[in-house]
Parts: sequence; structure tokens; C-alpha cells
Amino acid sequence: MERALCNNSKTRGAWAAVKSQAAGVGVARAAYLPTISGSWQGVRESSVTDVQNHPLLGSDMTSNVQSESVSLSWILFDFGGREAGLKNANALLEAAHATQDATLQALFAQTVKDYYAVKSAAGTLEAAREIERTTRLSMDAAQARVDRGIAPVTDVLQAQTQHEQAVFSLTKAQSDIQTALGTLASDMNLDPGVPLDISPVAEKAQAIEAFSASVEQMIREVQDTHPSVRAAQAQYEASLAKVAQTRAQGLPSVSLIAKYSRNNAPQSLGIGEPTYAASGHDAFIGVQVSIPFFDGFGRHYQIDQAQAQAEHQHDMLDDARRQVALDVWTSYQRLTGATKNAENSANLLAISGRAWDAAKHRYDAGVGNILELLNTQTALANAKQRRIQAIADWDNARVDLASKLGTLGREDIE
Repeated sequence: MERALCNNSKTRGAWAAVKSQAAGVGVARAAYLPTISGSWQGVRESSVTDVQNHPLLGSDMTSNVQSESVSLSWILFDFGGREAGLKNANALLEAAHATQDATLQALFAQTVKDYYAVKSAAGTLEAAREIERTTRLSMDAAQARVDRGIAPVTDVLQAQTQHEQAVFSLTKAQSDIQTALGTLASDMNLDPGVPLDISPVAEKAQAIEAFSASVEQMIREVQDTHPSVRAAQAQYEASLAKVAQTRAQGLPSVSLIAKYSRNNAPQSLGIGEPTYAASGHDAFIGVQVSIPFFDGFGRHYQIDQAQAQAEHQHDMLDDARRQVALDVWTSYQRLTGATKNAENSANLLAISGRAWDAAKHRYDAGVGNILELLNTQTALANAKQRRIQAIADWDNARVDLASKLGTLGREDIE
């Protein structure tokens, strides 16, 4: 899990989205601060004036002119536009955090399921090997009885048929575990061919106390706490803030403005008079009121658009709550059935084992027939596979429920 959460591209992408939106909050806060800008200009100026028939009135001036200026603008009041913008940015940041949580939960659940899939495949492989060994022993026993002339040749042919079926299942189990190992390695951003050593699924299953609460209580809680619901709620709040921000942008604003500039442009007393080096400066400070009177009804349509988006986000919030409730209900029922089937599979395996032992002893003693032996052998093989699948289903069901509750953590995989 640590490898997957740190290395998977989905988690890195979710974290990048959070950092991007955090920067958006900084942009919104910047609107409360003054804007200061400066400029500098350096030019070489050449000015020539020829007055026809009056050369004394002409001029020929060349100078290097520099000018600098500093301007300040600070919005003092804007009818809540900046406040709404900051609320929008903060809500989007909360949505990004919640989306990141949902991404982590989804990847956590997927990786754990893939991990248990490997354990299940390893258990299936062990069972397939045991079944192949058992069918081979049955085939050898049938061959011995045929060789002694106490059983028809059909006994060994039926035993060989079942052995070949076991070999087929063993080959498939070997392929399945390699596929499962490659999938798990990919979750950790490793090459699918990287060797992984994972033990088979353990043959035990029990309900855990973390899910002792009623399903109704779980649904009530998850409709407020699940990351996908929190993300939808934050998106809805952001859309409401966007409506207020858009409306405020069409209202007057009051700003403090100031400017200071200076230059060294040369001055002349008049036409035909020589120029003299000079310097000057200009400064002002004041209050500016900006009133948007008419913008072609653009603001009106922008407000309508923002309100429609808010309605859409509200519907998305309702859908998220409905979906998490359904997910929890489905996962809870699946876990309940998987827990019962885990117990039933243990009983089935024990009974099938005793039936196989009895049939084998009867066949070895010469009082049983090959059909009885092969039937109990098939039942035992099916029981072993069902036992492994039942435990895998239970592991997946409890992890899935924890994921649907939005509380999946290390304790759920131990």
C-alpha cells in the first residue's frame, strides 16, 4: 500500500490538483492587497525645427530623456466581490482535498483487492496442485486394480480423464497467478514482471467489530462524511460563491489610487531659444469610484449561467449522497453473505474431506467403485476451490465496505 500510494500516477495527479487549487486561494487573497506597478523609460530624443526665411527661429535639439513612475491601486470596497471570490477558491480547495481523499480511498481499495486476488490465486494454485496429486493417486490406484484384474479398464480411463482435467485446472491456475501478480506490481508502478513473494490466502474468516453498527447508521454517516460527498458539497458551495462574485462584479467599486512620476526632459523658453537641462516630477493621490452602467446584458447572462451551474452542483450533491448510500447498502449485504459463506465453505470442506477419505478406503479395500471415488474426489476439489473463493470474497467484501464508508485504512487490511 505504501508503494502504491507513493508511486501511483493517480495519487500524484490528485496531489498536484490540490497544490494548484491552493495557489488559486493565494490568487483570491491577493485581491485584498494593493497593486503597485513601476515603469522606467530611457530614450534619445532628436528634434529639428526649420522656420522658412527665419533661421533664427529654428531649433536643433538632441537629448537623452529618462522618466520613471510608480502607480498604486487598492480596492477599498466592492460589495463583497473579493469575499465571494475567496469563498469560491477555498471551497474549490476543499473539493480538491476531498477528491484527493476519494482518489486515495479508491486506489487503496483497488490495491488491496488486487493483493487479495494474488493471495486467492496462490491459494487456488496450491489447491490445484493438491487436486492434481490426488487425481494422480486415484489414477495409479485404478491402474493397479486393473492390472490385478479386479477392475475394468473403464475405471482407469475415467481416472485418467479426471486427472487430465486437474492438469488443465493447474495450468490455468499458474497463468492466473502470474496475471494477478502483474496487476499488483502495476498498482505499485513497478514492471509487471517484477517477482513478488506473497503467501496464499489464510483459511480463516470472521466478522470485524468495525462494522458492528447497523447499516442504517452507516448510511446516515456516510452521506455526510464520504470524500465524494464532501467534494460535491464543496463544489456546490463554490458555485454559490461564484454567483455572489459574478453579481458583485456588476456593482460599483471604490479604490485608492496614487502615482508619482519624474523625468529629465530638457526645457526651452520658446521657439528659437536654446534648451536647458531640467527635471520635473508629478504626483497625485485620490479615490476612484468605478460604476459599470451597461455591458450589453453580459453580466445578467453570466449570473444566470452561474445560478444554473449552482443548481447542477446541487443535483450532483444529491446524486453523490444517493450513490454512497446504495454503495454502502450493497457492500454491507455482500459482506454479510460472504461471512456466512466463509463459515459454510469450512463445513463443506470438512464434510467433503471425510467423504473422500471414506471412499478412498472403500476403493482401496475393493468394496467401492470408481464412480464413488471420482465423485467424492470432484466434490472435495470443488469444496477446496469454494473455500478459497469464499475467503477471498470475504476479504474483498470487508475492504470494499470500508472503502464505501470512506474510512479504509491500515487496520482494515491487517
